[in-house]
Amino acid sequence: MKVYPFKITKPENNALIYQEDIELVFYDKLHQHDEIQISFIEQGKGTLLVGDSISSYTTNDIFIIGSNLPHAFKSEENTQEKSKMLSLFFTKDSFGNVFFSLNEFKEITSFFEKSEKGFRITSNQIEIKHLFLELKKTTKMERFIIFLKLMKLISSSEFEYLSSFNYSKKYTDREGNRMRSVFEYTIENAHLPITLLEISEVANMTKNAFCKYFKKRTNKTYINFLTELRIENACKILQKSKEISINEIAFNVGFSNISNFNRQFKRLKKTTPTNYRNHLFG
Repeated sequence: MKVYPFKITKPENNALIYQEDIELVFYDKLHQHDEIQISFIEQGKGTLLVGDSISSYTTNDIFIIGSNLPHAFKSEENTQEKSKMLSLFFTKDSFGNVFFSLNEFKEITSFFEKSEKGFRITSNQIEIKHLFLELKKTTKMERFIIFLKLMKLISSSEFEYLSSFNYSKKYTDREGNRMRSVFEYTIENAHLPITLLEISEVANMTKNAFCKYFKKRTNKTYINFLTELRIENACKILQKSKEISINEIAFNVGFSNISNFNRQFKRLKKTTPTNYRNHLFG
């Protein structure tokens, strides 16, 4: 998952870009672009990597991903159902460098601050969904009006950050390749024991140098990152089945100690694995 600049196709004189993606696999290559991205998942599910954090995405999710914030959508494997995502792309200067500085837009100022870490909408989803679906059949003028309605509604909606830390600089090619290797290896092998020596060799660094490098760019240790990925994978299993035991899930996602699994799960999800599943299945 190399971090690479992703070029948004921009028709001449179009400040606001609307895009529909209908694919078996979304953009699973870690990438970044100048444009701010507002996306609605019309269909599909998988893993979302934004900045330093890993979470899941599913149908009806709404995400805002800030300018040059590295991200990737890794669609769930072994599915023949195509994923569908509707997106708007724009920059803060798309409509002129003073447009969003006008007094009329004071109520959406927080939108740009929050977008730096990326965020997921947790309220007003139905209203936002309907606005996105309208985008499919509108003129460019009507699309711009809907965009302003979306900005207003999103700015007043409840949310949760996608990334806990925003590394404000663009990745260089060298850094992109290194982080690609680390993330790719971690995602593919999270269910296995991964030592710091092992992952530092993947990054082609000494163990001490790698630990400092990773912490500087993500504001968290590699072990914490790996733990978050394993807990996210456990949540996916819990969401699919109520038959698999908690012990089996813990070992399947890479924990060798059930007590540590329960402790880390509660730390990250604010509930126990059993209560998490009971809430889903009743």
